[in-house]
Amino acid sequence: MEPVGDTLPIAELLDERRHLLDVAHWMLGSPVAAERVIDEAYREWYELSDQQRARIRTPRAWLIQVVGSISLARLDVSDHHGDAQGSARGRRRRGTGLEDEVDAVLRRTVDALSPAERAVLVLDDLLGTTGPTTADSLGRPEPDRAEPVDRARHSLRARQARPASPRRQDEIVHAVRQACADEDTGRLASLLDQEATAFFDGGGKVRVLTRPVTGGERVARSLLTLLARHPRTTLHTGSVNGRAGLVVRYDGQVAAVVTLDIAGSRVVQVWVVLNPDKLRSWNQPLP
Repeated sequence: MEPVGDTLPIAELLDERRHLLDVAHWMLGSPVAAERVIDEAYREWYELSDQQRARIRTPRAWLIQVVGSISLARLDVSDHHGDAQGSARGRRRRGTGLEDEVDAVLRRTVDALSPAERAVLVLDDLLGTTGPTTADSLGRPEPDRAEPVDRARHSLRARQARPASPRRQDEIVHAVRQACADEDTGRLASLLDQEATAFFDGGGKVRVLTRPVTGGERVARSLLTLLARHPRTTLHTGSVNGRAGLVVRYDGQVAAVVTLDIAGSRVVQVWVVLNPDKLRSWNQPLP
C-alpha cells in the first residue's frame, strides 16, 4: 500500500518517542527533564521546512542526535568531558548501525557515571561527536496549528444538509473500523466522501502529518498506514466526544482517538488526535 506523505504506523511513532525518552532519561537521570528535551527535539523537527525534512533519510537518527545535543547543553560537562570522551572512544564499536548502538548503550550498566558523563558518553559513542546539532530553522515560526475553520464549516454544512441518524452513524463507524481492521483500501474509500479530509493532531509531540490529507483515496491510505495491524495495537469503536468514534490502543494505553464527521452515508471529515497531552484523561485509572 502506498503511504501518504510521511505517514507512519502508530506503533512506529510511539516506539520512536519511547526510544528518545529512554535516551534522554538515561543521559539526564530525570523523567521530567527527558520529557522536556523530547518536546524540544520534536519542536526542532517541525521548525524545519518540508524540503529540509525530506532530505533527512533517517528521521529517528536525526532526532537522537538532537536529543543528545539538547541534553548535553543542559548539563555542566566541563569537569568530566575529557575522561568520558576517551572512555567512550575506547568502547566504540565499528560497523554497526546507529540504532543498534543506542540499544547497546541503554543495556549497559553504568550506574557509577554521573549524568554529565552519561551525556558525553552517549554523544561520542553513538554519534561520534559532542558538538551541537544545527537545525537550520531559519527563524521559522511554530508549525501552523490554526483551526481549519473553512473545512470545519464545510463539514458542518454537509452534515446539516445531509443529516445521518445516530443509528446510521454507528453503522458507518463500525464499517470504517472493520475496513481498517481488514486493511481494505477499497472498502474504506467507499465509506469516505470523495472530498473527505483528514486532520492529524500530534501536538508537536509525535512525528505525524502537519497538513490535512484530502481526497477519499488519500485519506483511506493515510488511515490504513497509521492504523496498520500490529501485535501490540488494537482498534475498537467507542464514545468520542459523545458520539461513536474509534479508539486505538498500544500496549493497552490509548494512543489515538478518531472522530468521524458523517453526512448522509459518507464520512466527510476525519479527526485523529495523537497528542499525548490530550490523551492523558483517556489513560487515567478509573476511581
